[in-house]
Amino acid sequence: MEDKQKTQLFESMPVPKAVITLAIPTVLSSLVMVLYNLADTYFVGILNDPIQNAAVTLAGPVLLAFNAVNNLFGVGSSSMMSRALGAKDFDTVRRSSAFGFYLALFSGILFSLLVGVFQHPLLGLLGTNGETYNATQEYMLWTVVCGAAPAILNVVMAYLVRAEGESLHASIGTMSGCILNILLDPIFILPWGFNMGAAGAGLATFLSNCAACLYFFVLLFHKRGKTYVCVNPKMLCFRRSLVLGVCGVGVPASIQNLLNVTGMTILNNFASVYGSDAVAAMGISHKVQMIPMQIAMGVSQGIMPLISYNFASGNTPRMKKTFLFTARISLSFLVLATAGFCLWSGEITSLFMQQQSIIDYGREFLRAMSLSLPFLSMDFLAVGVFQACGMGSKSLLFAILRKIVLEIPALFILDWLFPLYGLAWAQTAAEFILSIAAIVVLIRLFAKLEKRDRLRAEKD
Repeated sequence: MEDKQKTQLFESMPVPKAVITLAIPTVLSSLVMVLYNLADTYFVGILNDPIQNAAVTLAGPVLLAFNAVNNLFGVGSSSMMSRALGAKDFDTVRRSSAFGFYLALFSGILFSLLVGVFQHPLLGLLGTNGETYNATQEYMLWTVVCGAAPAILNVVMAYLVRAEGESLHASIGTMSGCILNILLDPIFILPWGFNMGAAGAGLATFLSNCAACLYFFVLLFHKRGKTYVCVNPKMLCFRRSLVLGVCGVGVPASIQNLLNVTGMTILNNFASVYGSDAVAAMGISHKVQMIPMQIAMGVSQGIMPLISYNFASGNTPRMKKTFLFTARISLSFLVLATAGFCLWSGEITSLFMQQQSIIDYGREFLRAMSLSLPFLSMDFLAVGVFQACGMGSKSLLFAILRKIVLEIPALFILDWLFPLYGLAWAQTAAEFILSIAAIVVLIRLFAKLEKRDRLRAEKD
């Protein structure tokens, strides 16, 4: 089975059109995800009840752990699928999707069981006390004990669908769940609705994730016989080459997510020494910066199937053209975003908090942190290329360089040299060095691939 329309997208469609076709839905999905991630916090915050707010915050690390599974089986399986498509190995495409689907489902069920059985010690580990225990437990009942499987599956299925070039359907599925969650939150949380507080936020999240999964199941049923995404249990196998291909990309992506969480936790601990105003300003700056960051990340994820396909099929010129076009677009956008943040950092901070001390901190923090954005674009694109090509070791190396070798030591050094304000410059310093490394590695990679193509042409 070979879909001519998909082949045209990967092989002959003009590169700018192909990039836009794949990237725009992914970017829109990323932006909706930003709003979705803020929805629970915003609507629970309207209650002005610190216990309910604390419940959502305290459960955060457990929900972030889902991303490690999403990256492992979503990024890993989708990369394997796209590379197999480029090699015209359609059996591996189907088996890779079945592997990603069923391992994600198993991981979600395992999450639910473990949290259900060990919730008391886990809640203590998360920092709950006599006041916050019940509210956190009720929130986690819906989001984790009941909701781990649909929360993980809907993200992984979006990756699988995107791997064969169906970026629009992948984004519609993800966005439908996010939008439904935003609509249901006030109904379940607020007094004029069911007045469930944090538990209502958890229930809204559970229902929205179930709805997103339902969309993907209906899509696969409708496109049966015309899609490479397979959820037939008979196609599940643990062939060595398949497992290594998925995990070789997925495990580094998963570790990268865990390192990002670790880095943010360390930054918050440094900032907390300077008081709650500094922490609030740092948090606002980080959330604002996340908007263009998510767009850049969405672009790099969107083009991964196109990079994977052309890498596997040996079409290095098209692969290189895809990268260069995307780099120009991403870099131009992030330079403009940086300029805007530098010019209006104080005004942007004041949209979130009116306290003058926080605005003063935020003005300096946002300016320093936003200067990292142009360098981040190269880092994201480089890691996207490595993941697309199955070069998990390179993406893992960059994750370790970014957090362990560069950013975390920079926090210690810059905070010592420039107390508090140096913290905001740590990411920029790390990304500047990492972007240089990314350019060097990518130049060498494309040169190696072009040499491979010349040798093949000479043999033929």
